[in-house]
Amino acid sequence: MQPFILLFWLLLLLHTCSQTFCQSPAQSPAATRTKAPGPPPPPAGPTDTIQILLKAGRFLSFVRLMKATHVDTQLFSQLNSSTDGITMFAPNDNAFSSLVAGAVGSLNDREKLEFVQFHILPRFLSISDFQTLSNPVKTLAGSDRKFPLTITTSDNSVTVSSGLTKTSISNTIYTDKQVAIYEVDKVLVPKDLFPPAPPAPAPAKPLAEPDPVAPRDASGALVTALQHRVNVVLFGAGLYIAAHVMDP
Repeated sequence: MQPFILLFWLLLLLHTCSQTFCQSPAQSPAATRTKAPGPPPPPAGPTDTIQILLKAGRFLSFVRLMKATHVDTQLFSQLNSSTDGITMFAPNDNAFSSLVAGAVGSLNDREKLEFVQFHILPRFLSISDFQTLSNPVKTLAGSDRKFPLTITTSDNSVTVSSGLTKTSISNTIYTDKQVAIYEVDKVLVPKDLFPPAPPAPAPAKPLAEPDPVAPRDASGALVTALQHRVNVVLFGAGLYIAAHVMDP
């Protein structure tokens, strides 16, 4: 009888242990609690136009001018406070190398600022937007009367003219819904800062050679005639006197 009782208790013990080990441990309320969502990431700042131009690698001259005139700071502030955006016509380094030596260096600080601003429009324009523009176009340099810029389109070409230089958009460097940067192969030279040189005076006409036969003027002709008559009279008087002197 006892072996059966021991066997019974042994089977019951094994059954109880197997149920205990097979069950997963209960999770604590702290472990099952979901985490509250964190604060949203801060919005991205304005587009860094300087970094875009540096990354392109062929606009170092224009970048130096932007930094020297603090136009980069102006663009950052404008993009941060307005939704109008900007459009930039960025001359490449070859465009600056083709300028007359010392042309930009001869400008004062205010003129250098206006020179850089002349290459930037105070609103975002895609390539298709150029087809509906009214000329002249206003730039950051100020009044479109003082700094007129003309933009025309033909097929897939966009031509930009300052009155002194004319160039076309050769490449799109960057574009989103707020900033558009287009490459141009010539520097946009405003007339107000670089007035064209006045035309050279016409060469003076050579003086006409005097006519050796004709009198130089009417008074000279009159004097000559009078002298001739006096000479004739004197000659006649001399003959008359000689004739009476010789006649006994």
